[in-house]
Order: sequence, then C-alpha cells, then structure tokens
Amino acid sequence: MKKSKIALLILSGLFLSACNETKPIHTEQSANLTQVKALSLKNADDLPHYLNRNIQDEVFYFVMPDRFYNGNTDNDLGSKTDIISAGGFDKADKGMYHGGDIQGLQAKLPYLKGMGISAIWLTPIMRNQAIQGDSSGYHGYWILDFNEIDPHLGSNEDLKNFINAAHKENIKVFFDIITNHTADVIKYVECHGEDGLQYLMKENDGCLYKTLAQVAAGDTYQAIIPKGQENLKSPAWLNDKKYYHNQGDTTYEGEDSIYGDFSGLDDIDTNSPEVVTGMTEIFKNVISEFKPDGFRIDTVKHVNMEFWSEFSPALVAHAKAIGIPEFFMFGEVYSGDSKELSAYTTVGKMQSVLDFSMQFALQDTLIKQQGTHKLVELFERDHYYKDSDSNAHQLLNFTGNHDMGRFAGMLKSSDFNYSEAEIIQRTMLAQAMVYFLRGVPIVYYGDEQGFVGDGGDKDSRQDMMPSLVDSYNDDDLLANVKTTADDNFDENHLFYQTFAEYADIYYQYPALRFGEQELLYADNKPGIFAVSRTTKNGNKMVIVFNTAKKAKTVNLGLSGINAVKIFPRTIADELVDGTLTVAALSFSLYQVK
Repeated sequence: MKKSKIALLILSGLFLSACNETKPIHTEQSANLTQVKALSLKNADDLPHYLNRNIQDEVFYFVMPDRFYNGNTDNDLGSKTDIISAGGFDKADKGMYHGGDIQGLQAKLPYLKGMGISAIWLTPIMRNQAIQGDSSGYHGYWILDFNEIDPHLGSNEDLKNFINAAHKENIKVFFDIITNHTADVIKYVECHGEDGLQYLMKENDGCLYKTLAQVAAGDTYQAIIPKGQENLKSPAWLNDKKYYHNQGDTTYEGEDSIYGDFSGLDDIDTNSPEVVTGMTEIFKNVISEFKPDGFRIDTVKHVNMEFWSEFSPALVAHAKAIGIPEFFMFGEVYSGDSKELSAYTTVGKMQSVLDFSMQFALQDTLIKQQGTHKLVELFERDHYYKDSDSNAHQLLNFTGNHDMGRFAGMLKSSDFNYSEAEIIQRTMLAQAMVYFLRGVPIVYYGDEQGFVGDGGDKDSRQDMMPSLVDSYNDDDLLANVKTTADDNFDENHLFYQTFAEYADIYYQYPALRFGEQELLYADNKPGIFAVSRTTKNGNKMVIVFNTAKKAKTVNLGLSGINAVKIFPRTIADELVDGTLTVAALSFSLYQVK
C-alpha cells in the first residue's frame, strides 16, 4: 500500500532553513529541484578518458545486478542446460533471484550517468550454484565457474556489450571477485553422511572447525564430493579436494577466519603455491577477455597475507601489459581498525581497501551523536596507508552496503527515535562527508531513491524495479511517495538530484579529489568539523560540517583569507577571516581565493 509521503524541503543541501525550522512539502513540488536540474552539471563526459583516469577522479555506484533492472526476461530461470545453475527465481522471496541482469544495467546507463556516476561496481557475476539450502546465488558469491557469466544475468557477450557501452559513455566497470572460496560442493562424512547429501547430521550450527594443531595430529574431516558433482567447477583444477582447507566452519575469528569454511562454502587453500598460480591465471584471463577497469576483492581478511602480496601486483601488471594502465583493485577488509586495514595496502600490496573505519566514524558522529573528534581520530591514522603506491586518498568511502545495511536503516533502528526529516538530514550529511572528505565516494544502489531497509544482508538488497517482497514494500521510503512495489528510477528524486550536484562539485574542484586534508576545527560533542583541502599548486577548499541539531557559529582562525561559498548554491556569501555560521545538520563548502 502506498503511503502519503511528506518530504523535507532541502535547498540543494541546506538541510534546515535559516531559522532552523523544517518546511514540509512534497519532494516533487520543491522549486529548488527544478533549479538544480536546470544547471548544466558535470558528469563522466567532463572527465579524462576512462583508460587514463586516476581512481581519485571517480564517483562509484555499487549495484547488485539481480535487484536492479530486468532487461531480458528470457534468462530469469538461469541455465537451460545446466541444472546446477538453473532455477531459484521467485520475486516474492528476498533470498531468491528477482530477474535483474546485465542487459538491464546497460539499459539504465543514462540514469547512472545523469547522477554523475563515473564507475560502476557490480557484485560477482560469474556462474553460481543456483540453490544452496533455502536461498539462491542471486548475490553472486557462490561461484562454480570462473570462465562464464551466471546465466541468470546473461551471457559473456552481454557483459562485453555492457562494458563497451559503459566505456563509450566514459564510465568504468569494476568486477567483484572472490579468491577465498567457491560454492559449497565439498562435504564431510562426519557432518553430511557417507554420501555427503545429509544436511548437518551433528546437532550444531555447522561442522565444528578443526584447528591446525588437530590436523597436524591426524584429527581431520573426511572430505567427499557427492556422486555426480565431481566436475561442477571450472577451471578443472578447482574440483580437486587437495586445493581446499577442509577444516570445517569458521567462527570468523582467529586462526579459523583464514582456514575455515564460510557457512560451508569451500575454503580455497590460498597457502598453496599451485593455488596462487591458478587463481592469478583465472583473473588474468578475466581481465584479458572482458577488459574491466578494476576489481573489488571479497573477504580479503580471510585469505593469508602472502597470497595478496603476490596476487595483487601480478594482476595490475597484467592489466597494464594489455593496455589498461589505470587498472585498480580494492579489497573488503571488514574492520574498523585503520592499522589492520592498512596492512593490506602495504604488506599485502593491494592498491586500496574499502574504508570501514570511516563508515564506523560516520555511525559514531551522525547516528550515535558522539563528538566530531571521532572524525579527527579517524584521519589521524591516515599515515598508516602511506607507502610507495598507496595512500589514504585512494580509500573507498561509503555509508552502507549489502552486508551491513543502509545508513538510513541504521538511523531508523537507532535508539534516538529519529523523525523522517532528521533521517533525511543525517543521511545526506553522511553522503556529503563521503563525497568531500579524503577518499573516493561510493553510492550504494537505491540510496538515491530513499531506500531504508530493515537491516543488513537480504534486508538491504531491495529491488529498484517493481518488487513483490512484502518486507521491502512496507518500507517507508525517504523523500518519496512511492514504495519498492513501484519502479524506482526517478531522476527527480531529491536524493538523486542532490547526489548529481555533489558529483558536479566534486568534478569541478580538483582539491576535493586530490587536495591534502588538514584539520581546522572539531568538537568533543556534536557540532562543527572543518577541514581544508589543498592541492600541490595551491588550489584550496574549505569544507565545514555541522553535526549538531542547532546552527553553529565558528571562527576557523583563517585570518586574512577570502573565500567564496560554493555550496549551498542558494546562499551567496563569503567567508571572511574564517568566521561563519552553519545550519543544523548541514555543511558549507568554500573556494579560497
């Protein structure tokens, strides 16, 4: 059932009026949206050619193709010849395939370009085991075949066509890849019976992990592959049990986080030199065939560090050798510890990682209402990332994702009982920090349409196309008269328009992409957080955020400077000698003259 929605008037990012009162009107009636849309906003066309473009020029869109747009209903049921990758289509079940595909992504390239997106990151697209337990491989993380695209998403040719089309629009394409595990094919007699077909004979939540010490003492599982499944994986070497750890299920901590199975998924023995060579060749072939612009790498912290130090440089070198000079890889290391994150860009020789530490700092300041000193603590650790080929400016910034959930959903479920208007303000302020503080911004698909969600995992993987999932369709979308039962590609949506404007500003001013960041002011309570960003040739921006629920006046101690306000565009004033007032839950951006 559609709800009558009242949206907060946001004047291009001025989240509260000068008197700090909300002005509720329908989003569609906001005159300022018309003003913003009339502007000639910069997009991918205004950037350097995709082949030669630095990662710090990008604005990413992270999308789960199955939940985006159905461009070809003929592939909804997956393979017509291979039963292991067939079926699992049920649009009413949040754990099943919903029909989105590669052709659907291609059809929506104009939508993404209009929002200022310059790089698209896809969840894994290789052929999956369609069904495991009571769920499907709609998300792409249960790979059987590293040589072809999952038939639910299309064909290899469809993917090449999509990449070519994106490149014609000067938009990059990044694949999500996995080296930690494959689909769950290998079973253990002790857990699954002599035939391997029983589901967890033991009365526990999985097959208890066997430690390295146990294995060394001869206490091991008897690994088997059920009859008829001996040759499911490709390349063929992946069917050999000796290339897996076979030690039971991980608890995601300590030793077993490296050697254990993720919920039964077959954990690849990346300590093996043969596996290092084999996985490197797999992804060299992927690069050669499809010509993506880079990889996001899944479950990085669950693979031994030595693997990354060989694997990562080899793929970057291969890409450069075949004409992709700016090929870029970033890993998923689920940790809020900057020191742990940075180990993978220094010791592990990976170019970058997703900045979970920043996401946690955004939660602290904008959801938990802690002081902006939490951001200071974050950026004081940036030096950990500095080495010959990486630095904190190349980290990937985000507010939420397909595992932890959406930022709006975190606000909704917090103990502060935020109103819809305040959820909108805090969500938009978080996104502004992602765009304008050091690092590379990512928009999680659906955030630009006010998606909220009931939590993480399946609850944050809503459909952009009309959904039949009840738990999605009862969501109260932000600044939106629609529900997820409707088509949600509204280019007039407040968030879509604001993100497009953020991208325009991000592209216009090099200091927002390449400028060194210097702290100007912070509070030990909700309030002002101000930084400057300055390029080597002296271009300088000042960005001032206010996380408090009241307007704040601050002197930044910038004696003698003169700066023109760039954002919000609706207020034309100057920053003189560093004194300014910032509206509640808002930000101001200045260009120093």
